[in-house]
Amino acid sequence: MQYGDFYYPQPSNEPVLNYAPGSPEKLALKSAIKELKAHKIDVPMYIGTEEVRTDKKVAMRPPHEHAHVLGYYNVGDAKHVTKAINAALKAKDKWSNMTWENRANIFLKAADLIATKYRPFLNAATMLGQSKNVIQAELDAACELIDFLRFNVHFVSDIYRQQPLSGAGMNNRMEYRPLEGFVFALSPFNFTAIGGNLPTSAAMCGNVVVWKCANTQVYSAQLFMRILKEAGLPDGVINLIFVDGATVGEVVFNHPEFSGIHFTGSTGVFNKMWETIGKNMGMYRSYPRIVGETGGKDFVIAHKSADVDVVVTALARGAFEYQGQKCSAASRAYIPSNLAPLIKKKLVEVVKSMKMGTVEDFTNFINAVIDEKSFDKLEGYIKSARKRDSNCKIWVGGKCDKSQGYFIEPTIIETFDPHYVTMEEELFGPVLTMYIYDENKFEETLKLVDNTSAYALTGAIISKDRFAVELATNKLRNSAGNFYINDKPTGAVVGQQPFGGARASGTNDKAGSMLNMYRWLSARTVKETFNPPTNFTYPFMLEK
Repeated sequence: MQYGDFYYPQPSNEPVLNYAPGSPEKLALKSAIKELKAHKIDVPMYIGTEEVRTDKKVAMRPPHEHAHVLGYYNVGDAKHVTKAINAALKAKDKWSNMTWENRANIFLKAADLIATKYRPFLNAATMLGQSKNVIQAELDAACELIDFLRFNVHFVSDIYRQQPLSGAGMNNRMEYRPLEGFVFALSPFNFTAIGGNLPTSAAMCGNVVVWKCANTQVYSAQLFMRILKEAGLPDGVINLIFVDGATVGEVVFNHPEFSGIHFTGSTGVFNKMWETIGKNMGMYRSYPRIVGETGGKDFVIAHKSADVDVVVTALARGAFEYQGQKCSAASRAYIPSNLAPLIKKKLVEVVKSMKMGTVEDFTNFINAVIDEKSFDKLEGYIKSARKRDSNCKIWVGGKCDKSQGYFIEPTIIETFDPHYVTMEEELFGPVLTMYIYDENKFEETLKLVDNTSAYALTGAIISKDRFAVELATNKLRNSAGNFYINDKPTGAVVGQQPFGGARASGTNDKAGSMLNMYRWLSARTVKETFNPPTNFTYPFMLEK
């Protein structure tokens, strides 16, 4: 029984702590890192009421210190996927019928736990498991994840209040039901917040979820799962499994109760999943919701009027924060010929000043890339660029060393071919490719920016000329789902810059906005007539 209209107003964004020397947050974080490194953990899969362990265990190692073992996670197989689906479906009725305020308050409590008790530990887990420096971890594992939980509760609360008009003698209402069946959440390694948002956004709408995180994100994902449990999430609502992708897909996409996928990852994987779902449409109870944020080949274009220091800072941060392992990271830049010499001089100086090493040294700006596979791929691109003297040259960086951790120096390539491979393919690492264009061919270069890449996730224009800003905004309208003016193309904040792109970058359902939450709801219109008619005739039929 509902006893009131329980509304959750718009929250404020979680404040970012600065971790200044001697600050309480820095001392707490250092203590948490030390504590986590001192104890190896055995991570189970969370399926229904069970913590499932198996005979197959995989070590979790910091990418910047691969000799150290943080613990082990238990690997499942097809039967565990089926078990997770069954556990979700078993929990569905009670969860979907729980009153909104009791459902919502679980996620708000989880947000408060992260903001207080678990903040240093979730940040530390992200730093150790994903090799993020302190500020990148704070922005991700603390602030963004807290914001997702709080803002999404507000967004759903707003949706529930959206009701149709009622004419005389009737009452109309709209119900926002969860989807039938279960939702599959498939999350990437690079953001703890995405790992938390993909399953919880669907769950807070009343859905039940099977969640598979990237193997390289298990260390922080398991801690978030434990936080949800402590916040009161009932067993079976979200089931966290560690099973290889092909096996999970085979079971999930062939299940009649599959109702949707919430995905962040590569374009190729998303395309394959979409194809499989399409082929299996005849077996599903309803049309599955397909929501995905995929790749990016994100651009910065500077106009001849741009402030050089703004360009340099936007490129340095946009390309090299978190080693460029953001789908929004600046990976191709278009620099006007009049500013190119000074931009090159200053940017090279900045990059050379960046310290690289372990996350435990808080003075390091650059840490390790996520794993050996990523390291080898990036090293291959850099080696290829060194060989092709006629097409490109390396301005700075390029050294690669995996003896102790997977370290790739921040690298800038200048290409003389605007369609050189590193201008078109997503690298997902600390590699930025520059193309210098004729300062008087700005509009032609905008066309080049728009047509070079299949992706359309983020991009930026840097200019002091308002006509140039307007022209770029219009010409690049479909080139990026998140467009930045005089800023780097990264760092979207929940509630401020809803995130997502189109073309090969995904379905543009805008994580961090109400648009995304609609995707996990199925509306039902209910009309009640107070004085129903008792005769089929209409007045026009009474003519004599």
